[in-house]
Amino acid sequence: MADEFIIRTEGLTKEFKGFIAVNNVNLNVRRGSIHALIGPNGAGKTTCFNLITKFLTPTRGQILYNGADITRDKPYEIALKGLVRSFQISATFPHLTVLENVRIALQRKLGTSFHFWKSDRTVEVLDERALELIEQVGLSAFVDREAVELSYGRKRALEIATTIALDPEMLLLDEPMAGMGREDVLRISQLIRKVAKGRTVLMIEHNLSVVADLSDVITVLARGEILAEGPYAVVSKHPDVVDAYMGTGHG
Repeated sequence: MADEFIIRTEGLTKEFKGFIAVNNVNLNVRRGSIHALIGPNGAGKTTCFNLITKFLTPTRGQILYNGADITRDKPYEIALKGLVRSFQISATFPHLTVLENVRIALQRKLGTSFHFWKSDRTVEVLDERALELIEQVGLSAFVDREAVELSYGRKRALEIATTIALDPEMLLLDEPMAGMGREDVLRISQLIRKVAKGRTVLMIEHNLSVVADLSDVITVLARGEILAEGPYAVVSKHPDVVDAYMGTGHG
């Protein structure tokens, strides 16, 4: 039977020359949920993400994905297993069109992403799926537009399309709303809700209204440790959480 939790960390710890950035974190991300990781600046959120996605190696502790130990895996190995970090791995090609970007991501899934010398006919078979993904993220009107010409929010939507082209089982979103205006925030929030169906999402996000709206479970980090965990209605009233945010701001 599949584990109830798709990601589990046990005693996850990362030290940098005597400074403990993440300290004994036991994180449990329920399969099929949207789980937010929040906390004041310096709380250890990004370090935690970097440990889970294998850009950093833990000093101590274990990371389990689908019940298997991935603590020593390489980033590309966990991506192949279905755990993909968006906005980093899925960086778009600025001078290729929206369609070409999504098609390359689909080719990557097939292991042919750099076969640029193949005839157009061999990549056109991917167009139907590419156009479906483009429609899903609301970019049908921009199919032939180069990525560099898109607005910031639409670039983010394209990045989500290229990420889900890899058909991930779990999606890690690193500050998906960073730098966005209200209209783009609403658009990307709706998009995350849509692509989360049938997947698990773990995200770092500073916009607390987005966190409140989207998240099933919230883990609050402070000084590298878990301060509180639960639904937003409970976590937001936790006295330690209120103190942490009031004391340092929520950057």
